[in-house]
Amino acid sequence: MSKRPVCVVVGVGPGNGAAFARRFDRDGYAVALLARSDEYSRDLAATLTEARAWACDVGDEAVVHRVFEAIKAELGNPDVVVYNAGSGKFGGFDDVTAEDLETSWRVNTLGLFVVAKLVAPAMKVAGRGSLVIVGATASRRGGARTTAFAPAKAAQRSLAESLARQLGPAGIHVALIIVDGVVDLPRTRARMPDKPDAFFVAPDDVATTAAWLVTQPRSAWTFELEARPFGETW
Repeated sequence: MSKRPVCVVVGVGPGNGAAFARRFDRDGYAVALLARSDEYSRDLAATLTEARAWACDVGDEAVVHRVFEAIKAELGNPDVVVYNAGSGKFGGFDDVTAEDLETSWRVNTLGLFVVAKLVAPAMKVAGRGSLVIVGATASRRGGARTTAFAPAKAAQRSLAESLARQLGPAGIHVALIIVDGVVDLPRTRARMPDKPDAFFVAPDDVATTAAWLVTQPRSAWTFELEARPFGETW
């Protein structure tokens, strides 16, 4: 069991997920790193003060249960969960399948539901806790290439709002960050080589936003906020 408070980052990759892990490590948390494959997150964990990596397919309820039991046994009950899992296939209606839609829903919505079910009871007993969900602009409008993604993110946002209304009075802060822009990643830089630094969403800055949400005083909690580069058209 860790002597530090515990933060679980669900969905760890070289962008926002890694930035969340580094930020909460600096803020004094023991960090559990969850990703479909633990290859990247194991290496990241080795650079942090106290961290463990688990392979976890959030679309598989049984796997999520096993992983969170392991987190509880090795580190303790989570004080903070950052739900950053949010993959989906992009394409028009003719290009995506029912399976694509279901997979996106499982990752974005079902996984959040299962994770919240697992962490809320202990947070209620403690009278405190934070669940920060990373959403997307697609949760508010369906684009031509978000046929399978937007419905899943919309369901995630709706679930997050329901959780915030029900868990808030128990002392659990549920907050949603709507990321509106292109996250600064090697693959996005390669795809958009002519774009300036100011065009991209910096993962470290999104992590700063999440850390701020976790420390908000109870008299002025935020449910939903938008994170976008200052020059983004919206």
